[in-house]
Amino acid sequence: MQTKDLIPAKDSNFLQQNPHLNSLAENPNFDSQKPPSPELIDACVHCGFCLSTCPSYRVIGKEMDSPRGRIYLMDAINDGVAPLNQTISQHFDTCLGCLACVTTCPSGVKYDKLIAATRPQVERNIKRSLPDKFIRNLIFNLFPYPNRLRPLLIPLLAYQKLGFQKLIRGTGLLAKISPRLAAMESILPKITPDSFQDNYPTVIPAQGEKRYRVGLILGCVQRIFFSPVNMATIQVLTANGCEVVIPKSQGCCAALPEHQGQTKQAHALAKQMIDSFANTGVDAVIINAAGCGHTLKEYGNILQDDPEYSQLAKEFASQVKDVQEFLGNVGLTAQLSPLTEDEELTIVYQDACHLLHGQKISLQPRQLLEKIPGVKLREPIDTALCCGSAGVYNMLQPEVADELGEQKVENLLKTGAELIASANPGCSLQIKKHLESQGKKMTLMHPVELLDYSIRGVKLSKNSRCYPDRILDISVN
Repeated sequence: MQTKDLIPAKDSNFLQQNPHLNSLAENPNFDSQKPPSPELIDACVHCGFCLSTCPSYRVIGKEMDSPRGRIYLMDAINDGVAPLNQTISQHFDTCLGCLACVTTCPSGVKYDKLIAATRPQVERNIKRSLPDKFIRNLIFNLFPYPNRLRPLLIPLLAYQKLGFQKLIRGTGLLAKISPRLAAMESILPKITPDSFQDNYPTVIPAQGEKRYRVGLILGCVQRIFFSPVNMATIQVLTANGCEVVIPKSQGCCAALPEHQGQTKQAHALAKQMIDSFANTGVDAVIINAAGCGHTLKEYGNILQDDPEYSQLAKEFASQVKDVQEFLGNVGLTAQLSPLTEDEELTIVYQDACHLLHGQKISLQPRQLLEKIPGVKLREPIDTALCCGSAGVYNMLQPEVADELGEQKVENLLKTGAELIASANPGCSLQIKKHLESQGKKMTLMHPVELLDYSIRGVKLSKNSRCYPDRILDISVN
C-alpha cells in the first residue's frame, strides 16, 4: 500500500481528501447517547499494525474499511469534520467485529468498545433502504426467538425433502432476486428430528460423585439447528461430575442484536437471561457457542447504566464459562477412548474469533482434544483470520463473507486433517457451506461432541467420514 493511501491523524483536509464522505452533509453527527469515547479514540496512534489482521481490509482493500480508518471516521464525526451519513456508515457496516485488531494492537486500543458504541449510533441515525430494513427485521425478529423459529421448520423440512432446495440452488434464481436471501438460504442446515425437540429436564444429575452444579445456556439457533452439541455438552458435563441446571425461561443471549447495535432488544434479552439463572445456586454458567459466550461475558458493560441490573449483570458475567474453558480448568475425570478403530485421527481446530480474540481462549480446546487417545492436531496457516460468519455478517455482507469463507476452507484443507473441530455454530455453517461449494466432503464437529464420543466409546468412520448415530441417554432428576 502506498504511503499516500494512509490517513494521518487529525488531518484538517480530511473531507478534501475524501470528498465522497461529504455527501448528505446536513445529516446529524453522533447523538448524545454514549458516542464513541474521544479518550479511547486518541489511544490509536495510526501505526497500521491492525491492517494485516483485519479481514474486511484484506478483502476490500480500502483504508476506511480497516480499524484504523473507522477510528479516524469516528474521530472526524465527533469533531464535526465529517457527518454521520449513509456513505460513512457503510464503512462501519463492513466491520465483522472479529476483534483480531484488538489482539494485534500494540497500543491496546479498545476497538471493541469503539465499534460497540458506534453501531447503535448508526442504527438510530441512519435510514436504511427498504431491502436492508426487511432483511434486518427478518433476522432480529426471528433468529433470537426459538419459539418463532421452530414453526418454520416444517415448511423448511418440506423444502429440503421435496427437492425445492436443490432446484433453487441449481437455478441461482434467488441470488438474482436477493443476494442476501440467497446467502441466508445457502447456510440453511439440514433439518432433522432433533430440530423439533426441546424437552430438556430442568435438572440433570451428575454421574457418580457430584463435583459441581452448573447452569447450561441452550442458545437460540444452537438449540434448534445444533441440538446434538447441546446433548453432547450435557453428557460430557454429567460424565465429569457436574449436575446440570437448564432453566426453562432462558432465551437468546443477545449476541445477534448486540453486535448490530439493536440496543433495546439486546438489553431485554440480557435481562431475561439473568433472571432465568437467578437463585439457581450454580457454580458456573456454561455456554458452548463462542459468539454467545463473548456477549454473555460483556453483560456488565452492556447493562452498566441500568440501576436495577448493573450489579446483577456483573455477577452473572463473572460466572459465565465456555464449556472448553470450564473443563480445561476443572479437569476431566471420565475415561477417554480412541475415536477410530485404528486409534489415530488427525484434527484441525478452527479458532472462532469471539473465542480467540474476544475471550482469549485458545489453549484449552487444543489441550482437551489432545487428551483423546490417538488424536493428532494440525494447525492451519492464518489461523486468526475470520471465516466470514461473524454472527449475521455472512447474510448482510455476503460478498466479503464468501471470500473469507473460501480462504478459511482452503487453509483448513491444506492441513490434510481428516476432521475439523469448530466451537461456534455460525463458523460451522459458514465452513460447511464453503466445503460444499468446493466439492469437498469433510466431517465438522464441535470439540465437545468429540469428547462425548470418546467418553462413550462411539467410533467415527474414517472411510465415510460420517457422523455415527447419537446415543441419547439423559436421566431426569
